[in-house]
Amino acid sequence: MAANNKHGIHHVTAIAGPAQRNLDFYTRTLGLRFVKKTVNFDDPGTYHFYFGDETGTPGTILTFFPWEHVAPGRLGVGETQETVFRVPEGAIGYWTHRFIEKGVAHDAIVRRFGETILSFRDPDGMRLALVGVPGIESEPAWNSGDVPAEFAIRGFHSVNLLLKEAAPTGAILTDVLGFSEVGRDGQIVRFKAGDTAIGGIVDIHEAGSFLPGRMGGGSVHHIAFRAADDAEEFAMAKKLIENHGIQTTEQRDRNYFRSIYFREPGHVLFEIATDVPGFAIDEPVASLGQALKLPGAYEARRSEIEQVLPELV
Repeated sequence: MAANNKHGIHHVTAIAGPAQRNLDFYTRTLGLRFVKKTVNFDDPGTYHFYFGDETGTPGTILTFFPWEHVAPGRLGVGETQETVFRVPEGAIGYWTHRFIEKGVAHDAIVRRFGETILSFRDPDGMRLALVGVPGIESEPAWNSGDVPAEFAIRGFHSVNLLLKEAAPTGAILTDVLGFSEVGRDGQIVRFKAGDTAIGGIVDIHEAGSFLPGRMGGGSVHHIAFRAADDAEEFAMAKKLIENHGIQTTEQRDRNYFRSIYFREPGHVLFEIATDVPGFAIDEPVASLGQALKLPGAYEARRSEIEQVLPELV
């Protein structure tokens, strides 16, 4: 994997309300695969859900910490404004009808950077969008039974950050994370990670002095960017400290990837996550997401943890 040095988004992690509602919306309404059912490694009384494609490929993974009684977040400067998925260009009409039929809050279709965008919100108010991308019909797609494969989501298109200014964060994206500035549309500056098709774009919406955000239900907690392996991750950390004076956390083993974290200049929490070892390390691909998976350190406490976690149907 190290040889091709793919960059881009690894995963996006957000905060949700009730676990069952979150699970139903992302698997049934959006038709994503439930890739992993585990716990928040820092708070094992809380689930950590992973949704993505068939195998949880980097660039397809949206994860959640669901807290039953979480207060709603408030969007503001210094956080992710919108998390954007790719669908085939011809699927936008299907999704518009689906959202009407399912009562999903959504906006009128707009165009940005010449692309067709359908923005919508999940039950917690998280801001999401679908972008119609030409020529991706033949890409593999998870067929959940709820959403036919021809219309299905095919990983992330981009994340849109709402920041005071683009340049300081742009410097980290370009020098450390493998992106280049490729265009502007109004107040939005676009950065792209080479030829990475899935999860290869970060848009920065320059908002100037606007209210800061408040974390809560519907907020993105952090964005993770790809490193092929430990060596590439440590090289990125070295660049952050040497070129930008930004210190990262120590590496943390998240079972399915290894991570370091830091605050970028616009105050968004960024993570660098390794592509290896992936989600099939502790269960076969065919049965991903079916059993509760715990890190070794918590296995002895399984029955206690299972009693605390909300029941899922």
